[in-house]
Amino acid sequence: MTEKDFIPRTYDTFIEKGRVTYKSPSNIALVKYWGKKENQIPANPSISFTLDACATITTVIFSKMESEKDSFSFDLFFEGKPNEDFRPKIETFLDRIEVYLPFLKSYHLTIETSNSFPHSSGIASSASGMSALALCLMEMERKLNGQMTQAHFIAKASFLARLGSGSACRSIEGNLVQWGEHKGTQGSSDLFGIKYPYEVHPVFEKYHDTILLVDKGQKQVSSTVGHKLMHGHPFAENRFAQAHENLSALKGIFAKGDLDSFIKIVESEALTLHAMMMTSQPYFVLMKPNTLEIIQKIWTYREKSGTHVCFTLDAGANVHVLYPEKEKEEVYDFIQKELVLYCENQQHICDRIGYGAKKLN
Repeated sequence: MTEKDFIPRTYDTFIEKGRVTYKSPSNIALVKYWGKKENQIPANPSISFTLDACATITTVIFSKMESEKDSFSFDLFFEGKPNEDFRPKIETFLDRIEVYLPFLKSYHLTIETSNSFPHSSGIASSASGMSALALCLMEMERKLNGQMTQAHFIAKASFLARLGSGSACRSIEGNLVQWGEHKGTQGSSDLFGIKYPYEVHPVFEKYHDTILLVDKGQKQVSSTVGHKLMHGHPFAENRFAQAHENLSALKGIFAKGDLDSFIKIVESEALTLHAMMMTSQPYFVLMKPNTLEIIQKIWTYREKSGTHVCFTLDAGANVHVLYPEKEKEEVYDFIQKELVLYCENQQHICDRIGYGAKKLN
């Protein structure tokens, strides 16, 4: 598919007003996407676990205006209160997607959004937030186009979400979603995420993710700035090649349920992400001392216990602790006794594998 496949020709239905609500989850990348080209195209493919508890609920109330405006007409509420801070990001998003949803300037939108997790907690709120908004707007288009297939709806929702936040394209479906062209994955695309199309062992279908909130402050480096660090980075091409190699290796690992090999790739990917930031110009160290303490504790415990607990990191100090369902009680007991004391106010979030966004009544 190309961008042109998402530009509608005509609409066969008229709607005056309506209301739609979606709940969309965050996700945690196993193979990291870091670096992008123009129009939110990833420099390398990625794959993620879709989460469940960490989610955004967004409602869009829409009403047809008497005439089309020159600019977008919308009100924005976050957690029940007007929020102007998010307005520029929404305006940029609407501007990017207007060619694909040409009805947008004909409606006034009231956008109401809230998260199930604390804002600035280090959870990827842009992924859940932009995917939820994209789904609501796609639901508007589905009302205008009664011939739309479900497959087209899902692909276009992911395509639009990507234009708001790259990782958001991986939050539409679950439980494993791949984004980015990869010669070893049939149907993979830089334009949208796809459900992982190959065999996945049952052990990966009920994974847990306990998120340790080491630092709840604002990001030291925004995602936009972080991705730009890869332009001219001396190790960028090798990093992009590594992501392709790791995705290829995961095909057999997922099929066999090879947890030891899974751990090696996931932890290596997390550390590589931070290594790229530490060796960029300018350079950043986003881990905190407690991040490293947690990692060392996980390594020691895994060796002693024989469990398959591991960690991954996003571009920040917080730690995602991953472990299979069959080891849930033992590992969570370890987390409570030995890891939460390294969290800010001992705060952590218990999450698990999820299966994508849901439309709410």
